[in-house]
Amino acid sequence: MEKQCYTIEKKMSAAEHGMIMRDYLKKEIKVSRRALSAIKYKGGQLLIDGEEKSVRHVLQEGEVLTIVFPPETPSDFLLDEAIPLDIVYEDDTVLIVNKPAGIPVIPSHQYPSGTLANGLLRYFKDKNLASTVHIINRLDRNTSGLMLVAKHRFSHERFFKMQKRKEIHRRYLAFVEGNIEQDRGTIDAPIGRRDGSAIERMVDWQNGRRSLTHYKVLTRCQDWTLVAVRLQTGRTHQIRVHFESIGHPLLGDDLYGGNMDLIDRQALHSFEVSFVHPFTGESIHIHKQCPEDMLRLITEPIKLETI
Repeated sequence: MEKQCYTIEKKMSAAEHGMIMRDYLKKEIKVSRRALSAIKYKGGQLLIDGEEKSVRHVLQEGEVLTIVFPPETPSDFLLDEAIPLDIVYEDDTVLIVNKPAGIPVIPSHQYPSGTLANGLLRYFKDKNLASTVHIINRLDRNTSGLMLVAKHRFSHERFFKMQKRKEIHRRYLAFVEGNIEQDRGTIDAPIGRRDGSAIERMVDWQNGRRSLTHYKVLTRCQDWTLVAVRLQTGRTHQIRVHFESIGHPLLGDDLYGGNMDLIDRQALHSFEVSFVHPFTGESIHIHKQCPEDMLRLITEPIKLETI
């Protein structure tokens, strides 16, 4: 069975009558020059009432324009693996998956198999999609929670631009050591690489990039504080580095000095993602409860909708 390429179909109205197809694709569908080039030269099609046309075609009221995006070839480093996926939202452009802790997002030399991307590749294959995996936001291997994944290159381009414009909003729950005195606060400290480490980051006031983390205290216990966190910037390990820098490392975060007695991975969960859908205009707002290893630290359930 031939794999399904992503397709957009539009019937031309009186308002589009007389427009050059190239202008319509750019202004109304927001097809970039790069995407249009891929359609033209890498196996896509531009059809008017089922007949292939060039971008110079003059649109007529009542015509049906079909845009067939080209098939995509997965990278060689991705493996086709059957891995359970907790998909909490899906349409024909994007899906939101709840990643368990302990699962790497993409393959590496250390973790070539068992990754979320490998499982998604199998999922796309089972759905007969002619596309590869496009990760919009990554999480560390031992961080759990919501991730956005574009289902084709055109969608990824739109969501990537939204992310750069900070139009995709995410919040996290974190258990940190000790008691944070302020009920709310912002950590404004630049982050850079730690000398001699390819992985570890640090607050670097000379060479680091400006990084801002906003937090709200939800619960205080004798030995820890539960906080809701919103990132204004998206640096590698930002939440982990920032709370370590103010003397409150995440529970279970052995890389940044966190106590391992209560949980054996950094107690960090991406619980919320929200955005205005770039294709439908719908307001998407998804919550996902913490996994059991974090929930058992508290006596009452966390009411995510009230945070």
